[in-house]
Amino acid sequence: MKRMTILAAALVILGGSALAGEAIEGNWKTASGETAAIAPCGSAFCVTLKTGKHAGKQIGKMSGTGNSYSGDITDPANDKTYSGSGTVSGNSLSMKGCVLKVLCKSQTWTRL
Repeated sequence: MKRMTILAAALVILGGSALAGEAIEGNWKTASGETAAIAPCGSAFCVTLKTGKHAGKQIGKMSGTGNSYSGDITDPANDKTYSGSGTVSGNSLSMKGCVLKVLCKSQTWTRL
């Protein structure tokens, strides 16, 4: 009986995680205080600003699974695009954008 209970609990946990979206999906508060939405778009995840001066502008497209993602990130103020990466840890998303892999800028976003 104990074994059946443990097995049932494991199936519920695994089933729940299979139905959940990727860790990066959702609404995030950026370092500048704006809200960005990250949602599936094709085989990747698009990053779109929802508030602020550049609301509605897509500023990134990332691919990955679990807690590690990579792709392109655009600075909406100057329209420059950088090679970027993101790592999700709980309710934090550490974003990093680099030029030539040596000049990098990082910021942390918080899940809303």
